[in-house]
Amino acid sequence: MNIGVDAAALGMANAVTAHTGDVNSGYWNPAGLLKMEDKQLSLMHASYFANIAQYDYAGFAMPLDDRSAVGVSLIRFGVDDILNTTQLIDSEGNIDYNRISLFSTADYGLTVSYARAMPVQGFNYGVNAKIIRRIIGKFANSWGFGFDLGAQYETKNDWKFGVMLRDITTTYNVWAIDEDEYQKIKDAVPGENQEMPETSEITLPKAQLGLSKKFTIHYDYTILAAANLNMQFAKTNDLIASDIVSIDPAIGFEAGYIDLVFLRGGVGNFQHITEIDNSKSLSFQPNIGVGFKYKGIQVDYALTDIGDQSAALYSNIFSLKIDFSIFR
Repeated sequence: MNIGVDAAALGMANAVTAHTGDVNSGYWNPAGLLKMEDKQLSLMHASYFANIAQYDYAGFAMPLDDRSAVGVSLIRFGVDDILNTTQLIDSEGNIDYNRISLFSTADYGLTVSYARAMPVQGFNYGVNAKIIRRIIGKFANSWGFGFDLGAQYETKNDWKFGVMLRDITTTYNVWAIDEDEYQKIKDAVPGENQEMPETSEITLPKAQLGLSKKFTIHYDYTILAAANLNMQFAKTNDLIASDIVSIDPAIGFEAGYIDLVFLRGGVGNFQHITEIDNSKSLSFQPNIGVGFKYKGIQVDYALTDIGDQSAALYSNIFSLKIDFSIFR
């Protein structure tokens, strides 16, 4: 639930909290759903770790009236067809390849969003209810739930501000472990997996503050500049870290021509890294992207690094957004 959705947003280093205003707002800031004028559908696919893991997203949202909107989205991150070799050797010590089986491990996130306009002009808020489902073959599975709260405010001179509070009540996951299957894993490698894993986990609250503004140049050209402060209430390796809160800044831009083609870029995920020789270095994550929009159809692409600028693990992200006004 931390990776992000929509190639357009990922190309801007996720710095979209303040200005997001389409079906994907259900993930970034549900308050942005109120900027839609018609129903919208969004799809995204990405491959990670040299195509080992698949990340997929689908979202749908629609306005209810001029002051409220709803949306629903589903995320899946999974690794499929994993070889289970724990039973490769039979009770007599013989290798039997027929005893190899396949399993999948996957995480699912279902989000239901609601947005509402406040009596104050330019001020909107939104809430998310999330259900988390995690499956590790026959070995274990879990259910979890959580809530998000977001708000946006737009001034008369087009400055936009946003805040997104994720997992405000902490997101709580409870695991059910198949003890029979666990015993097979426990004895597969001597000295390993001797203790049962934890049966519950929590995700602590996080906050994101955003600021953005779009500038128009000679009518045809626009530049959208945006910035985010991503905060975790714990001490981490972020650029600014303390015992109370850690802050990771992100900045992004989008250059557009007649609202038809777009060029995007951004940088974020600033982290203090301890090298093998105990020296310190600062890593960051660069992102670039392009987009094409015609009538109600928008296709976006982003090239993003899941780690930092020094690694070669770049991922190609593709997303499609359809505005149902095209069918009018």
